[in-house]
Amino acid sequence: MNRLLLTLLLAGSFIMAKAQKPEDTEIYEPVPKVVTPGKTLSDAPSDAIVLFNGENLDKWVITNNRDKAADWIVKDNILTVNKTSGNIETKQSFTNYQLHIEWRIPSTITGEGQARGNSGVFLASIGKGDAGYELQVLDSYKNKTYVNGMAGSIYKQFVPLANAARPPGEWQCYDVVWTAPIFKEDGSVKTPAKATVFFNGVLVENNVELLGPTRYIGKPVYEKHGPAPLKLQAHGDKSEPISYRNIWIREL
Repeated sequence: MNRLLLTLLLAGSFIMAKAQKPEDTEIYEPVPKVVTPGKTLSDAPSDAIVLFNGENLDKWVITNNRDKAADWIVKDNILTVNKTSGNIETKQSFTNYQLHIEWRIPSTITGEGQARGNSGVFLASIGKGDAGYELQVLDSYKNKTYVNGMAGSIYKQFVPLANAARPPGEWQCYDVVWTAPIFKEDGSVKTPAKATVFFNGVLVENNVELLGPTRYIGKPVYEKHGPAPLKLQAHGDKSEPISYRNIWIREL
């Protein structure tokens, strides 16, 4: 390319750039909806669905018998696991969402490893029992176990980026962004499920792509499904039952 042509091209580019105005890249529509945040980080914003308000379990059922109302223990605005009852899940199903949930390991906790304050938040329940995609809940404060099974892990799949656990007796929280998997007509996966998790304000799962629903043994395998409930686990270990509070969700 000769110098004259190069000069002309550069001059043309400069003129075009100068011809653009700031408003050419300004967007005014559509205007985002107004969402009033909660007074504290625990409080639900104005557009959230409050799943547990401290008063009742009207929005929950027993996982293995969805015709039966959830019967975990509600006292002093706190929900405590009833291990004899089994898992509970929401009446409503969800696809993509933002979730806030707080949980507490009792100060009197006993046991060790996976038998110490074990529970789980299933980000999508796709069947009875422990079927679904589990975000592990466990006492991980000075409690050794396999790292893809500690608090903040996508159970048996992804190790948390940090251990942000507080001591037993203190409230802890998960803030989650969940993107449900999308399936093709033939049942194969078009896009996998994704999860971002903050544990006590610390990023522990950064938009990870899940390998499939949780499996205790073996490799995860996707099965085609649609919108699904949120599920809380009543784990069968002998340690003292844990508690939950301030559970709300925003559909995305």
